[in-house]
Amino acid sequence: MSARVLLAGSGGREHATAWKLSQSPNVGEIFVAPGNGGTALIGTNLPLKSTDIDGIVAAAKANRIDFYLASSDDPQPLGLVDRLRAGGALGYGPSAAAARIEGSKAWAKGFMARRGIPTAEGESFDNYAGAAAYIESLPEGKLWVKASGLAAGKGAVGCETRETALATAREMLIDRQFGASSDTVVIERDMPGWETSAHAFCDGKTAVLWPFATDYKRALTGGEGLNTGGMGSYSPSAGVSAALAEEVKRVVVDPVIAGMAAEGHPYNGTLFPGIMVTAEGPKIVEYNARSGDPETQVLLPRLESDLYEVARAAALGDLGSVDIRWSARPAVGVVVASRGYPESFETGFPITGLDAVDSGVFVFHAGTKAVEDGFVTSGGRVCTVVAMGETMAEARARAYDNARRISFANAYYRTDIALEAV
Repeated sequence: MSARVLLAGSGGREHATAWKLSQSPNVGEIFVAPGNGGTALIGTNLPLKSTDIDGIVAAAKANRIDFYLASSDDPQPLGLVDRLRAGGALGYGPSAAAARIEGSKAWAKGFMARRGIPTAEGESFDNYAGAAAYIESLPEGKLWVKASGLAAGKGAVGCETRETALATAREMLIDRQFGASSDTVVIERDMPGWETSAHAFCDGKTAVLWPFATDYKRALTGGEGLNTGGMGSYSPSAGVSAALAEEVKRVVVDPVIAGMAAEGHPYNGTLFPGIMVTAEGPKIVEYNARSGDPETQVLLPRLESDLYEVARAAALGDLGSVDIRWSARPAVGVVVASRGYPESFETGFPITGLDAVDSGVFVFHAGTKAVEDGFVTSGGRVCTVVAMGETMAEARARAYDNARRISFANAYYRTDIALEAV
């Protein structure tokens, strides 16, 4: 019997995941809460926020969902996997207890200390006086002030001066910039190095790495502007050798699987460590309890295996029973965004060119809404244009050639995605 599969989220990552799941002969209907214009072309969108756990659980029962694949940030720390499993649906994703590795940076900091996982020097605070005293005690240099809870990828602020760090801590702890998510903050010293994104399928006992990807967080070309949810990505990452990949698995992935199991909450689902490769080796920037966006959009086109079969095997604790294969062809993804993102931007503009892309090029929707005669913009990151090639240069050229065909008022994209790799 074909599986009835549920996703929760509305980004390009959910469109890419739904697209990949739809290729499985063992997947029947796909439901996405709330989804976007692209997911509506593949399955059924449910008019529910991804944080509405009661509503999603009720919709899962009504639609006879038998498999849930965790992809977005919010649902797992709120216990969606636990609730769905209790109702009889198989879930590929971490329990609420295991999802604390993303849902609470303060908890994750303590877990890494207990398990000897290398990360930045830092401390957690739930009051401004303590945070300010700690900032004042540190030598002059760049600091990071991070909201402990989920903040849509915008809760980590790099501060070049002590004064900026103090002001940022005040905004989070006293002005409650991110609401309850910044009731506690983590303050860390900067880690010089270069960044890469790892992903792994996890079944509670073992982990299997995906290829590495590189994400571009800053809004503007050249790494300028504010942090965003991600403005583009490419895979495989330049500079990640087989030896480094092996070290990443040994130092920052396997200890999570062993530590979570030892502490009574085995980690099942996709683990996504953001890594800084330093002179001392790989160190953790943060852990995420799901796949990345826009990394997912360039990674899933490279996956040659059946995503549903891999995720189902992992959910059953039997990852070793499936063959996981990846294409050697590189992929580049360019996010086309609304100018002004991640701050203020206008929406509701008609989108043209979505049907003008080359065969084999993917347009994964995010901030789009279906209307009678097409699609209009409904968010900051509107879509990710993804192309593959025999070389990174070919993939990059195809991605940009096709991104230029997508048009709407105030459209913007960075022009330097994957430039370092070519």
